[in-house]
Amino acid sequence: MDHAPRRAPLTAPIPAEFSVREGRDAYLAENGFRAEHYDAPRTPASLLGVSFSVPNTPAHRRAIMQHDLHHVATGFGTDPVGEGEISIWEGRNGLGPLDAYVRSLVVLGSLAGVALAPRRMLRAFRAARGADTLFGCVNDDYEALLEMSVGDLRAKLGIPREGLAREPRRLHSTASGPSTAQDGA
Repeated sequence: MDHAPRRAPLTAPIPAEFSVREGRDAYLAENGFRAEHYDAPRTPASLLGVSFSVPNTPAHRRAIMQHDLHHVATGFGTDPVGEGEISIWEGRNGLGPLDAYVRSLVVLGSLAGVALAPRRMLRAFRAARGADTLFGCVNDDYEALLEMSVGDLRAKLGIPREGLAREPRRLHSTASGPSTAQDGA
């Protein structure tokens, strides 16, 4: 029996009691992403409202799967400011074994975020202190991570149980979720 993913309210980070799988599936659904993209030869991307695809190398595949779980854990959105926040958070906490291509995406996201909302980037940078990313967890079983609760994932990463985001999640401009409003605060 196929169940629709539980919806997470956009007004707050994904609830801690969701399983990581439920949180990931809610995140994917609200953004118009699909888990099948993880295994595709190319994955959809967008920059400044322009959609395109990027090569899905093994390193990119692993990084995007972990990056999506970082969104679930932190509560940061996928609009340009939210991607800036997650990039700043990831960059401060270590990019581990990421290749140059993925590292460049994190750097570009960080720079765009600083240009759009410097105070929010500073908050994300400060909130990252003492936390960890999944990028350095090369031996973690992704399926085992999906079975954890979001609260347990947050604890593993050193994130408060309620997540990090202070503002409602905003979605990228082509997202299929209920709110795609941009917030340049």
